[in-house]
Amino acid sequence: MQLSTTPAQDGFYFPAEFQPVSEVWLAWPERRDNWRDRALPAQRTFANIANAIADVTKVCVAVSTKQFDHARELLHRDVRLVEIPYNDAWMRDIGPTVVVNDAGERRGISWQFNAWGGEFNGLYDDWQHDDQVAGSVCDIIGIDHYRAPFVLEGGSIHTDGQGTLYTTEECLLSPGRNPDMEKKQIEQQLKQYLNIEKVVWVPKGLFNDETDGHVDNLLHVIAPAKVVLSWTDDPSDPQYQLSREAEAVLKAQTDAKGREIEVIRLPLPGPLHYSDVEAQGVESSDGMNRRAGERLSASYANFLIVNDHVFLPLLDDSTDQQAISILQQAMPGYCIVGIPSREVLLGGGNIHCITQQIPA
Repeated sequence: MQLSTTPAQDGFYFPAEFQPVSEVWLAWPERRDNWRDRALPAQRTFANIANAIADVTKVCVAVSTKQFDHARELLHRDVRLVEIPYNDAWMRDIGPTVVVNDAGERRGISWQFNAWGGEFNGLYDDWQHDDQVAGSVCDIIGIDHYRAPFVLEGGSIHTDGQGTLYTTEECLLSPGRNPDMEKKQIEQQLKQYLNIEKVVWVPKGLFNDETDGHVDNLLHVIAPAKVVLSWTDDPSDPQYQLSREAEAVLKAQTDAKGREIEVIRLPLPGPLHYSDVEAQGVESSDGMNRRAGERLSASYANFLIVNDHVFLPLLDDSTDQQAISILQQAMPGYCIVGIPSREVLLGGGNIHCITQQIPA
């Protein structure tokens, strides 16, 4: 059922990813103008990720009728397949953000979705099905949902579950999202729909990120007042300055509870770029350009936390182990599960972008 109130009015809040999770949702990739070679390499990678998460919690995968049998072959038996119409497979952005209350009840939020920028700089023209996915998922799970009156994607927000929201100005203030709303109005809406007390605005996301700098590709909240931040020590890298600006902002303020924010630097892989073969395998379209030699927006921060496990993208043999070690030290109680995920990166995101956790 669609509700007419807001989560803040009803006492529901946005829990942290490191709080208990009951299930994780993904959608099956098949767009040939985004996933190379008829999406077959991406499908194998998505299946590996879904199967790994299924060892830890319930997994549901949205799939089209024509892909159902192929997905069933690649996915573990206990992964549930659900036929839902959608336009592309970024469940973080099209799925519901689920809020909870102190009694343990859950409700979903269906944000307005416009393919990361609508007519201004959206990545594809028809996002009608994507915009309905969150409501469909809520119906299938059996929870009521709110329909937010503004554009937002799940990848553009991170929370500590204790009143602090992290986001980027580059994304939320982008002219392709809510051009009629000022920063203060957006902040008021975030407080109404996520029941948070403070928004920490980081200036920009990761270099060359086609989502206009989603926060989940730049940093990850791993505990209250504790974040890992994508980092490079190479002054010639365009990310060098962006990471320093982000760190300065994070360290200059406190969270909603007045705590100083601890920032742990997580090295970037690469730099990584599209190969000729990878770029040639994608069918051309207006919105998504995949050119050989183009810098990939690669980040280890784009991981998923599920019930004391971290599902980490493995992207570069020369830095993977370093990223694992830093995270293991920063998150000592967690099991780090590394999964090769370059095929997801080629489509414009990573493990966090293709998953949406449903809190327990």
